[in-house]
Amino acid sequence: MKKLDIIIVVLAVVLCAVLLVMNFTGSVLETGNWGLSFQVEGQPPAGPASASELKKYDGYYLGNTEEKVIYLTFDSGYENGCTAQILDALKKHQVPATFFLVGNYIERNADLVRRMIDEGHMVGNHTMHHPDMSKKTDFDTFSKELNDLAALYKEKTGQEINKYYRPPQGIYSQENLEMAQKLGYKTIFWSLAYADWDNDKQPSHDQAMEKLTSRIHNGAIVLLHSTSKTNAEILDEILTKWEEMGYHFASLNDLPA
Repeated sequence: MKKLDIIIVVLAVVLCAVLLVMNFTGSVLETGNWGLSFQVEGQPPAGPASASELKKYDGYYLGNTEEKVIYLTFDSGYENGCTAQILDALKKHQVPATFFLVGNYIERNADLVRRMIDEGHMVGNHTMHHPDMSKKTDFDTFSKELNDLAALYKEKTGQEINKYYRPPQGIYSQENLEMAQKLGYKTIFWSLAYADWDNDKQPSHDQAMEKLTSRIHNGAIVLLHSTSKTNAEILDEILTKWEEMGYHFASLNDLPA
């Protein structure tokens, strides 16, 4: 083999190795759906982007992994009769939560939104219309989705929205992260969720408890859907269980800088 051929082969091998490492560590930010790989029970999962890479854009999927702390969040696309029960459980345990709301939820459920605020919870921005935000490739159309929701929230509550943004369906792009950062938002993904969103295929009590206890971990940002009847039914129990496991709860405001 000629010397030049050998050099080309070596460079190709090195390039492949670099690409594999970058993919494994989640250091490449590409447009995609947020997903998780749980490799060791009780330990934080791997995401499609690393915590350190997200941090460059004020993005998070994990909190403080040095403590047994949980950051509880809910996505609320519409009201399904479950939020009051969820708020009751949070109040009983004195647990702060962040509710990521869309426009129609705020329009139709202003009383529940005000209750969230009155009981010490935060409201985050889940966009006005819940579109695939990765398709909002220019700043004006991207910012309109967030700004319109923030304006509606202020109209209904008299308060400024908390500057936390969750991409609808977890679909994201690096450009979206940059634009959210420019608007002053922190982008919040998650490190624990489960299939709770389909009202026609709700997980059983045992299925929910198993997922939420076996996969909990230090610094977990937990995503639950407030539309889920299962979540409403088990929330008191799962909060008690997590407390028995030694976890405490913190607000997204307490995320490490």
